Amino acid sequence: MYTWRGYAGIHRVDDNPNRITLAASDKGTVIGTVTLGIDSPIGILADEVFKDQIDIFRNRGAKVCEISKLAFDPTVRSKMALGSLFHILYIYAHHLYKCTDAFIEINPRHRRYYEHMLGFKTLTEVRSNSRVDAPAYLLWLSLKHMGNEIERLGGTSDNVNNERSLYPYFFSKREEAGIANRLFNIG
Repeated sequence: MYTWRGYAGIHRVDDNPNRITLAASDKGTVIGTVTLGIDSPIGILADEVFKDQIDIFRNRGAKVCEISKLAFDPTVRSKMALGSLFHILYIYAHHLYKCTDAFIEINPRHRRYYEHMLGFKTLTEVRSNSRVDAPAYLLWLSLKHMGNEIERLGGTSDNVNNERSLYPYFFSKREEAGIANRLFNIG
């Protein structure tokens, strides 16, 4: 997907203990993937371009993570699949790794989607991301905000009314607790 869109670099899933790649599938066919990167002594991928901004959060005591390598089959238009994938990502970041703040490097043409659909905030002007040879913004999301939106809207996709975010397509908080318990055997 990344090569097809014209991004440079190597777009493979590396063997890295600080990254988890999740996949969404439909009837055994992978329809989407996303990677969660957890901060470590070597940092996160976004540090290559935006370390100055991410360090502001680290210096405040934040436990940071990043979302990267999101790719979805363009023929699949499922908010439910995308919402579910992002919610599982949240469960790992929040419940297992105790992250407080998430970052994502976004091509300018995708910025508004992440702002409106998930509540990300733009932190920087466009910078050149040499890893993919493309322009990028750094966006930030408080995982506390994400948790609040999940509690408010998760599991309400049957009754979205005028809500335009992706959160109604997340699981309910009760379902989240059950998933987290099955994944990590936590209460």
